[in-house]
Amino acid sequence: MPTYTHVADYDHPREDVWSWYDSSGAFRRIMPEWEGITPIQAGALVDGERTKFKVSLGPIKQMWVARHYGVTKGEVFNDVMEKGPFGAWDHEHKFVTTSASTSAIHDTVEWRLPLHPLTFWTAPFTVKGRVDQMFKFRTTRVRNDLDRIAGFAHLPRQRILVSGSTGLIGLQLCAFLSAAGHSITRLVRPSSKLPADANGDDVVEWNDQTGELISGDLNGFDTVIHLAGAGIGDKRWSAKRKTLIRESRTVPTRNLTTLLAGLDKPPSTFLCGSAIGFYGNRGEETLHESSAPGDNYLADVCQAWEASAQPAVDAGIRTIWLRTGLVITPMGGVLQKLLLPAKLGGGGPVGNGRQYYSWVSLDDQIYSIHHLLMSPECEGHYNITGPEPLTQKRFAKVLGKVLRRPAFMPLPGFVLKIMLGEMAKGLVLDGQKVLPTRLEESGYTFQHRDLESCLRQCLGRQR
Repeated sequence: MPTYTHVADYDHPREDVWSWYDSSGAFRRIMPEWEGITPIQAGALVDGERTKFKVSLGPIKQMWVARHYGVTKGEVFNDVMEKGPFGAWDHEHKFVTTSASTSAIHDTVEWRLPLHPLTFWTAPFTVKGRVDQMFKFRTTRVRNDLDRIAGFAHLPRQRILVSGSTGLIGLQLCAFLSAAGHSITRLVRPSSKLPADANGDDVVEWNDQTGELISGDLNGFDTVIHLAGAGIGDKRWSAKRKTLIRESRTVPTRNLTTLLAGLDKPPSTFLCGSAIGFYGNRGEETLHESSAPGDNYLADVCQAWEASAQPAVDAGIRTIWLRTGLVITPMGGVLQKLLLPAKLGGGGPVGNGRQYYSWVSLDDQIYSIHHLLMSPECEGHYNITGPEPLTQKRFAKVLGKVLRRPAFMPLPGFVLKIMLGEMAKGLVLDGQKVLPTRLEESGYTFQHRDLESCLRQCLGRQR
């Protein structure tokens, strides 16, 4: 059978790299963002355990089932495909010590395509490039995760409660925090549906609209991270939808912080979601955490959202508000909506193209939350955005460059208003030039300072 080999070097001891791979969050962390993979089951690194997921093959999702075998703790594990898109796939992961403080993983994959005698000649076009990018992404993600974890290795691991754990950010955040050795519990409503790979996780159930605790106990957590809220870009903004967007943020936040304030053993830290919509539509004005709030609908929502956390502040709980920008990943958010038109060559200026996009990579979103919760001196409001905001026109050009597509076809603002109504102005035609001033002053270093490097990693276009 054909054989694919790859060597990844790490500036960390072999034991630390193995521990990362052996965590419950590792599988979700190594999934390439552009592949559209849906985890079903994450098997432990034990002989006979199975990992199951669905992978996209064009418009079709196919189940992949892999069985672990030949596991020697800390040294090697193998997985063999029992069901999936290949004719065969047998993958050895060998963990090698290269010095007292460094190590490497030697990956060896024996594979063949279905109907291999007839299809093997297509492999350079259908397999090799995709597999190369997968291993580049995996190596980069593991290196970055290990570096971030090592930065706080001297501090105790925490018990962390997370609301909004099934959202775009929450899924990756819980996976990373688990890989970092923290104990994660999910705060959910009875109607919440956990992802298949998290069905065994600890949960606390509550009614977020009344504050009633249904099952579990809020006492004893070190940190609570509150990210829940109805999606602002999921549906047109009718009067009913706008009320839901506001109340899904303000009511649960007030209820949760009131509960935390009355606990016998309250958390020492509370991190609350917010957004750069706080600043309103500000044109080319450079905005910092000390800048005044805006005066439109989203600004009003964010101000009310942040004010709802006041009970935590009054109780002496270290409180951090996360004013998040446009999170860049093909798994959701603005990039997911832009990808298809951009791939078709329609990714040009929207409106006048001069509105600023204050973006942040998904990696930096996760790492900055981790940095803030592990830094006891950090408190108050933080802009979670990259250090180099771009105009929408420039953003479109960079995306076109990475995708190798033209980016000049304009989309007039009035067309968007017809399609999306008021939401078009609030989310697409308005903009803010927001800088992460306090985050950088706290010592945080960005994984992706420029948009091109971010897009190349998350879209599988690394050079």
